[in-house]
Amino acid sequence: MKLEEILLNRSNQSCELCSSKASLQMYKVPPQDHAYAENTVMICSKCLAQVEKKEPLDYDHWRSLTETMWSEIPGVQVMAWRMLNRLSKESWAADQLDMLYLDEENLSWAKATGDHENDGEAELHTDAYGNFLQEGDTVILTKSLDIKGTSMSAKVGTVVKNIRLVKDNKEQIEGKIEGQMIVILTKYLKKQG
Repeated sequence: MKLEEILLNRSNQSCELCSSKASLQMYKVPPQDHAYAENTVMICSKCLAQVEKKEPLDYDHWRSLTETMWSEIPGVQVMAWRMLNRLSKESWAADQLDMLYLDEENLSWAKATGDHENDGEAELHTDAYGNFLQEGDTVILTKSLDIKGTSMSAKVGTVVKNIRLVKDNKEQIEGKIEGQMIVILTKYLKKQG
């Protein structure tokens, strides 16, 4: 039996973190080299986006951890511990975290990513109007910009397609203007569509 079939049977074709049945996929709980049933969970797209910090935390969505944290599956326990740590500003999450017990090996695994050491808020790219930007989006310049190192200028209303997010700086994206890849500050952009 393939791993995906094992996980679908184990999870009753539901997300093992929130119980949703929509858009399920396997998620190998980092850091792991190989996917096994113990270190891989079935996860929905909403949980995955928030786990990977690609969208802001929806605190109410994670209330289901009060039940799923009791799973006997190590990968589910580790993910519950990590998410409860990220949500620990909420009193219900802090209470659940106090009750959650992980053996020494799983606790070490849970701490391995260091995710529990920060406030858990996602560092998301947003345009000048607070709209979330993603890889591949199309944006419009809201201000004329001189392009450093060239004599070019990008006018207000210039469309930049298929942007790339600068990973370590939520205030910058990369995009092509007149065939040249440049870095643009997000405060001068409006997401199209």
